Amino acid sequence: MKLLLVTPFLFLISACSLLPDLGSLSASTNEPEVLEVEQETTPVAEVISTASQEMDQQEDAIDEFGAIVRPAVYSSVNGAYKSRPLAKHIGDYVQNMAQDLVSNMEYVTERTPVAVTHFSLIDSDLKETNLLGFQIAESFAHEFHKFRMPVVEFKATQFIRVTDTGDFVLSRDFLDLASTTPIQYVLTGTMTKHQGGYIVNARMLGMESNVIVASSQMFIPFYVVDALIPSESSKSAEIVDGVRLIRGE
Repeated sequence: MKLLLVTPFLFLISACSLLPDLGSLSASTNEPEVLEVEQETTPVAEVISTASQEMDQQEDAIDEFGAIVRPAVYSSVNGAYKSRPLAKHIGDYVQNMAQDLVSNMEYVTERTPVAVTHFSLIDSDLKETNLLGFQIAESFAHEFHKFRMPVVEFKATQFIRVTDTGDFVLSRDFLDLASTTPIQYVLTGTMTKHQGGYIVNARMLGMESNVIVASSQMFIPFYVVDALIPSESSKSAEIVDGVRLIRGE
């Protein structure tokens, strides 16, 4: 009789030992297993250095005309120009202005003679200009001729002056020029010094009516303007030790 009672008890104990641990099972189902992942940390100084390099690359970008936003130092032979060689020059800015003028131009056709004058400084008596004003006028004459406009060169004489320094047909002496020229419209404008360059205002006027028939405005950065170097024979500007000196009368 005792043997019969002990046998079922031993079978029950062996069956319980085969069941899984309920405590560990509930812990595994309720609480997700946390995996420790080692993350690489970057020093703060390295992050700041990388950010500054990215900002420098952004500042050294090229604008829509190909000019460098913040050029590095590049010196010319005589020290008059210190910047990086530019891919574009004043003529590229004038080309955009000429297209803007033609797009809103009225009355001017391929049969109406036009003239181009030098651009004056806006804060002067409008009788003063600089090397930028000279070159803007030259570039506009070139662009208008490309548009097949009859551009009148009113500084041309009726003779060729032969000298030791060269042969010339242009003159700024009004006594050498014709008293009358067939000009119906004239391009003129002003230049305003800005914090970062020059604001150039151009307009086409009727010679008889003085009415504005076309206008345009453009901002030219300083480093593009400073790329214009005065010639060595210029009396108004002299370069001494890399410094531009302006001598008065």
